[in-house]
Amino acid sequence: MNIGEIYSLWPELEWIKDSDLREKTARVWQLAFEKSVLTPDDLNRIPFTLLAGPDLKVTFMDHKRSVVHIARDAGNTVNAMYHGELPVNMDVLISGAILADVGKLLEYELDGNGNAVQGKYGQYLRHPFSGVSLAEQCGIPPEVCHIIATHAGEGDLVKRTTEAYIVHHADFMTFLPFKTRGK
Repeated sequence: MNIGEIYSLWPELEWIKDSDLREKTARVWQLAFEKSVLTPDDLNRIPFTLLAGPDLKVTFMDHKRSVVHIARDAGNTVNAMYHGELPVNMDVLISGAILADVGKLLEYELDGNGNAVQGKYGQYLRHPFSGVSLAEQCGIPPEVCHIIATHAGEGDLVKRTTEAYIVHHADFMTFLPFKTRGK
């Protein structure tokens, strides 16, 4: 997969002002696709969570892109209204939000019907771990790797940065209602 296809999948990459971080963020997705059975078409088709069942209309990319938009809006609001007392590094925030679930490309496989299922790799390593591994291979800085590592429940045991809290909450506010729907 070429880098232009990654930018088509993720137009939000252009929001990252630091060109080096932008290119490295795109490269992580490129590497993940090289190691995955999934394609961009799959990400625009499969449900964003395996917990809600295969009939969920919100796709992986719908969810991921909404998390990036929500995180960006929250970061801009905090920067505008908190008088510099809680500064949000927007490049770190956006890169971390784009990369938070990149490890799912290694965690998921497709069954015989083309449905996403947890693969053997995913049974042993959840996406925060594989995501950090992919990111480190591409030279992503530790403050972004921290967001990937702490965006899910695994991060509840460490001190999150402001950017990591924003991504965590943007992700969970758009996930938990689906997890508990119908219970």
